[in-house]
Amino acid sequence: MVYTLSYQMYKYEHGLSAAEQRAADVRAGEAAAALRELRLRLGRTLRPRRRVRSGYGAADAAPGSGAAAPARVLSSIR
Repeated sequence: MVYTLSYQMYKYEHGLSAAEQRAADVRAGEAAAALRELRLRLGRTLRPRRRVRSGYGAADAAPGSGAAAPARVLSSIR
């Protein structure tokens, strides 16, 4: 809603009625709650994820999975 400058000046000088003040408080509370919810959602979305270490060097690791395979040495010396 757009008010004329003279009305805005009058309201500034004389203040708000009780009903207008309650309505303004409700709007401010709703805006604060919306901002709080948005901040929490963004915080959850942008939070760095914990990295799960998949059994580094585990004996049961499949070959080719990036885990170090035990080295086999074939010796021709008997």
